[in-house]
Amino acid sequence: MVIRYAILGLLSWKPFTGYELKKVFADSVALYWSGNSNQVYPVLVQLHRDGLVTVRTEKSTGYPEKKVYSITPLGMSALTAWVATTAPELPQSRSIFLTQLAWADLLPKEDLASLLDRYEEEVTMRLAMHREKVRRRPAAPDRTPRETFLWEMIAQHEIVMLEAELTWLARIREGLV
Repeated sequence: MVIRYAILGLLSWKPFTGYELKKVFADSVALYWSGNSNQVYPVLVQLHRDGLVTVRTEKSTGYPEKKVYSITPLGMSALTAWVATTAPELPQSRSIFLTQLAWADLLPKEDLASLLDRYEEEVTMRLAMHREKVRRRPAAPDRTPRETFLWEMIAQHEIVMLEAELTWLARIREGLV
């Protein structure tokens, strides 16, 4: 489960509460997992049971107690082993749009143009949203120049992919003329 290692990675940076972890995930352009925010707390409990993180309770005046999690040496070993040994996942190249496009010759010219327009609008909107997220410079560890560079490249990844999608879409339009 990727969220397990994403949490360990964040905790290798600094201690976090569950709420802070959820916020970093929500704001991040680098961190992804396919679940919902309710997964953070159960994963933290399991990581603690497995001895990969420690937890300490902090009292706050006027606020509920906070549980602050930190990575253990065993957690660092597990994170490092996962990064080193798990096969990288390739980008997804299958989509509902491609299946629609496979049969789009059935459509009149105007309907095909409309399909392409709707897809281009969605890609353009996602690109604008991602650029804005990157512009806001979400939190990143920034411990070494190499780490900083890697996080910057991760932030650019989605932008490059979406720009390539728009270029590909323009080629389709040119070929249909």
